Amino acid sequence: MKKNVHVVPKNGDWAVRREGAQRDSSHHDTQAEAIDAARQTAQRESAELLIHGRNGQIRERDSFGHDPFPPKG
Repeated sequence: MKKNVHVVPKNGDWAVRREGAQRDSSHHDTQAEAIDAARQTAQRESAELLIHGRNGQIRERDSFGHDPFPPKG
């Protein structure tokens, strides 16, 4: 299973971090820059992208895996 990719606030900036990783993948001045970098990683790895707001809560998700369409259920 692929590791999710998170965009999280960090010390006034933004970081891209793979789920379960101890270190950040990259740091960015703006959330938009971090989202662009994280989206490329998530697409390349067929993972899910989770974008957190300044409060740390997930505000948006995007999946780049093999989602069934139409969804089951």
